[in-house]
Amino acid sequence: MTRPISRRDFVRTGAAAGVAAALPVPLAGAPAVIVRSAARPVVIASGNGNHIRNGGPMAAVETAFRRMTAGADVLDAIIAGVNLNELDPADSSVGYGGLPNAEGVVSLDASVMHGPRRRAGGVAALEGVRTPSLVARAVMESTDHHLLVGENAQRFARQMGFTIEDDLNTPESRRLWLEWKRRTDPARYPDPATRAQAGHEAGLQMVAEGLIDAHHYYGTINCNAINAAGDICGCTTTSGLAWKIPGRVGDSPVLGAGLYVDNAVGAAGSTGRGEANLYNLTSYLIVENLRRGMSPRDAGMEGLKRIVQNTVERRLLNERGTPNFGIQFYVLNARGEHAGVSLYPGGTYAVCDENGPRDEPLVPLLQGRA
Repeated sequence: MTRPISRRDFVRTGAAAGVAAALPVPLAGAPAVIVRSAARPVVIASGNGNHIRNGGPMAAVETAFRRMTAGADVLDAIIAGVNLNELDPADSSVGYGGLPNAEGVVSLDASVMHGPRRRAGGVAALEGVRTPSLVARAVMESTDHHLLVGENAQRFARQMGFTIEDDLNTPESRRLWLEWKRRTDPARYPDPATRAQAGHEAGLQMVAEGLIDAHHYYGTINCNAINAAGDICGCTTTSGLAWKIPGRVGDSPVLGAGLYVDNAVGAAGSTGRGEANLYNLTSYLIVENLRRGMSPRDAGMEGLKRIVQNTVERRLLNERGTPNFGIQFYVLNARGEHAGVSLYPGGTYAVCDENGPRDEPLVPLLQGRA
């Protein structure tokens, strides 16, 4: 004998059936779909995002987190954070006092991406402006373009009211450039190819001697963040490769390379050898890996594997047949989960959440040293 159903049971059963009917039926072979839920607010950055303070009490990740959780736009909060690195000459990989190019000129690159607005902007080979991240945001907000370069990027910055300085070198960055020039005297290396190789080797020797921070040789700060509403933004800013050929632009201002943001999925950015990243558009690849359901760590590792797979030139390989350079990625998904990955062991990335700012170890793909 069946038990009579009560009104309460009827309502409960009917509601459950309604919810089940509303759920999409997965298709065979369909790709993973990211389902948005409440995000955990967090800011992540390269390691210098937790150590450079420009004379103040907080570094980039804590500055960005505090502003973001107080209600500021996520990108505005991030830029306020990286401005500390751009303005502090103690960080010789970014902004004012960044290590100059082969002619002794500080040349800066930056990009920004605003996930909710689906907007982006960037500048490359910009001279005379200490905060290229702010100029990149002005490109995003005031033009229909994504990237302005060289003299015309500077002209745009002047028109937008930015102060243009004749020289962004500090006494220390100029001293290091002069030391590099002394080691690569053109009279001793008249052949351009020999001179280029000598310049590269001299730079690495200065790193080995402790004259240049290893992380500052390639430069850069990347910073990505998500707020409680799930808004994701990112910024990458750099003075680029130390002693680079004038006109060289690396990955930092290029969307999909130095930075990529998809508000429905996550963000990724990089530091390290820009040419390796540009060839693979690795930040875009990592975000697409997130879209397919990978964790931030696994998505980043797959990006590094692609770089290793495509590094085949002998000059870029060590005696073990693996890349003789370093590169790192900082990965954030739409739930606020994050990871930092690198080709080789060593180094940290910066994190700030409700537990405060801290360093977390980068997870290496390979063992040994570059």
